[in-house]
Amino acid sequence: VGRDPATITLVGISKLKPAEDIVSAVEAGLQHLGENRVEEGAAKIPQVEATTDRQIIWHMVGHVQSRKAKQVVPLFDLVQSVDSLRLAQRLSRFAEMRDRKLQVLLEVNVSGEASKYGFAGYNWYQDKVVKDNLWREVEAILQLPHIEVMGLMTMAPFDVEESVIRRVFADMYCLREELQSSLRTSLPELSMGMTDDYPIAIEEGATMVRVGRAIFGERR
Repeated sequence: VGRDPATITLVGISKLKPAEDIVSAVEAGLQHLGENRVEEGAAKIPQVEATTDRQIIWHMVGHVQSRKAKQVVPLFDLVQSVDSLRLAQRLSRFAEMRDRKLQVLLEVNVSGEASKYGFAGYNWYQDKVVKDNLWREVEAILQLPHIEVMGLMTMAPFDVEESVIRRVFADMYCLREELQSSLRTSLPELSMGMTDDYPIAIEEGATMVRVGRAIFGERR
């Protein structure tokens, strides 16, 4: 689509895969890795880092319960799935205790699916209540001293027409642009697209794609 591949970060999603598979991917050149569960990451991250001396950037991409925020901070470099002000506040507090600033993405549910996590963002450009609530929460998170908001993340619906997927990604891109402009902030990262739909996401402006099955194979 005419974009420089160097501007798009490939995050390999290694959930349910053993440490040796992850090390193989790292040795092949994969630098960014994502885990869905805190407990699984806590078990595998030390194993992987003890086996390779290559630099790895760890992403938490799954839903994080607020009570597990303390475990997340020492393990991950970037949390892609911040989906509430409360979680952001807890992450900021635990990051302060470790004297660090934690990079995060704000997960926004722009598809409107009840099964998806994220800040409510469906029809944000027409629904004033949705937009006002979203803007208020984003502004509050931007003020947290030990959180660095790097951008936004979303998931498209599964098993739907390409036009529906494309609309979700396009809405997300427009949301990022509007937030940057109106709040006068920089949100350089836009994480959207997985194994089945990452080409569409790249066409619509993604800067990160989260690919698991296409790299590591089917999960059992």
